[in-house]
Amino acid sequence: MGWQPQDELAQSVALEVLLHGPLGRSELARRLSLAPATLTRISTDLIASGLLTEVRTTRTGTSGRPSIPLAVVPDSHHFLGIKVADDCLTAAVINLKAQVLSYDQLPLPTHSPKDVGEGIASLARQAEKTFRIDAIGVGIGGVVTDQGIIRSAPFLEWEDVDLVGLLREYTKIPVFVANDLTAYTQAQHWFDLGAQHRNFAVLTLGVGTGYGCVANGRPLENQDSGIGLVGHWPLDPLGPLCSQGHRGCAESMLTTPAITRSISEALGREVTWDEVISLAESEDPAVSAVLRASGLALGRLIGAIANLTAPEVVIIGGEGVAMASLSNRWMRQGLAETRDPRASLVKIELASPANETWCRGAAVIGLQGYVSKRRS
Repeated sequence: MGWQPQDELAQSVALEVLLHGPLGRSELARRLSLAPATLTRISTDLIASGLLTEVRTTRTGTSGRPSIPLAVVPDSHHFLGIKVADDCLTAAVINLKAQVLSYDQLPLPTHSPKDVGEGIASLARQAEKTFRIDAIGVGIGGVVTDQGIIRSAPFLEWEDVDLVGLLREYTKIPVFVANDLTAYTQAQHWFDLGAQHRNFAVLTLGVGTGYGCVANGRPLENQDSGIGLVGHWPLDPLGPLCSQGHRGCAESMLTTPAITRSISEALGREVTWDEVISLAESEDPAVSAVLRASGLALGRLIGAIANLTAPEVVIIGGEGVAMASLSNRWMRQGLAETRDPRASLVKIELASPANETWCRGAAVIGLQGYVSKRRS
C-alpha cells in the first residue's frame, strides 16, 4: 500500500493528521478551512485506503455527539534511515510516526563510494526481511545538494559524488540524501521538541558542533549549510586553539574531543568522554575548571543564537549533550552575559544523546521525501 492522498486537499488532510493528530473532524475542518462535507469525503477515502483510522475515545460528563478523532496508522509505512559515519553505517527503521522499530550497525571497510553504497544496500536487504521499506533516507556530514550529490564530505574525502545515482544501482527503493544535521533538525521539526514551534534552533555537540534553524515553520538553509560554520564561532579570546588555528572557537571548546583533550592534559592521563561525565559528577577540581570554561562558552553561543534568530526554544542534542547539564550553572552565566536584562528567558531543551537519533533523522528525510512525492 502506498501513501494514498488523491489530490492536494487530501494530501493536506493526511499531513495535518500525521503531524498534529489525532484530530477531530471539526478541528481538522477549521485548521484547513474545509467544508464539513468535503472533509467527510476525504477522510472516508483515507480511512478506506488504510492510511487513517478513527481513534475511539471514552468521554464522560459531556453531552452531545462525541467526536471521533482521526489518526494515521503508524505501521502502514516504514522507512530506513542510514547515518554515514567515519568507520561504520548506522541504520534505523521507523514507522509513519517516526518511532524507531529496529537499529543496526555495519562496519565500513573503506570510505570509497562503492563500499558505502554496498553497505547501504546490505542494510536495506536486512531491513526488508522484517519490514516493507517505502523509502531510504541517508544522512552524511558534508555539503549535499537537493539532488543528493555530495559536493564535499571531508571526513570521507569525497567531492562531487552522486550518491543517489550510485544507490540506484544497488536498490530499487527510493533514496533521499541530506546533510546529517539537516536530517536531525527535520526530525525535531516534524516529530520531536520543535514540533510545536514555528521558530527554533538546534545545537548539536559531539565530535563537531552543528547548528540548525527553523524560521516561520521552514528550515533556514543555503548552499553553505553543510560546511559547519558555527564550529568556528569565537567564544573565548583566551581559549585553546582549534585545528584551523582559531583561538577559543566552538570547535576548540565545545566538542567532545576538545573537552576530553583539555581534561586529559589537566589530569596528566588520557580519559574518555564517559570518564569525563563520571569525574564531573564527582566534582573533580580539574574537570570542573574545564567544564566551567566550556559551559561559559556554550552559554555565549546560545546567547548569540538567541540574539540573532529569536527562537522560541533552543534544542541541544548530540552525544555531548551531557555537557549542558553538567555545566548548567556556567552555561546560564555565559548566556546571561550575552543578553540584555530586558530580554525574555531563553528556553533550552535537551534532546536524547543516543546515536540512533542521527539515523532516525535520516529516516525522517526518507519519510518526508516519500509523503511529499519528491523524486529521489
